Amino acid sequence: MSPLVSLAKLAVESFVKQGKIIEPPKNLPEEFLRRKSGTFVTIEKTHESTQIGTQTNTNKELRGCIGTYLPTRENIAKEIVSNAIAAATEDYRFEPIQKKELPYLKYTVYILSKPELVKDIKELDPKKFGIIVKTIPIASNRDVVFNGHSPYKSGLLLPGLEGIDTIEKQIAIACRKGGINPTKERIIIYRFKVEKHE
Repeated sequence: MSPLVSLAKLAVESFVKQGKIIEPPKNLPEEFLRRKSGTFVTIEKTHESTQIGTQTNTNKELRGCIGTYLPTRENIAKEIVSNAIAAATEDYRFEPIQKKELPYLKYTVYILSKPELVKDIKELDPKKFGIIVKTIPIASNRDVVFNGHSPYKSGLLLPGLEGIDTIEKQIAIACRKGGINPTKERIIIYRFKVEKHE
């Protein structure tokens, strides 16, 4: 198990069992204590495996996924602790994770590269790049504003998601997640890469 996945697991278990927010351990690889980056934590619950012939089938259901596309904490490790706890307790789509579920959870941690503006959708690839779709906030000098904190609508989609194999589908789902109607609202798209830790 990656040290970042272990960190996410420890953060969730400490919070769910004791209401405690952990400090990242000092023995993590130094880059995660030094670097800043947006991160996402996905939590899935595994169910009983079913045997089909010689294949074992494990069913997984999403239990939470929350993250930040720009850094909000002093390092990656603290970003992961914060987002892991949020994924377990604050994802509005799900009930908070209960103690009895903890042994059945699987964690995936994504470290995001800095988002870059897409000038042509041909620059996208749903297997390689995640996207952020935003309605366009315009500053008084007519420049487009992107500071990660604007109150405008936005939707984010991580790369390499099952069933999302076209650029058009990726944009449509990201818009839907952000409550954006791309036929009526002007949008800008940013792309990012991820380091995936399982």
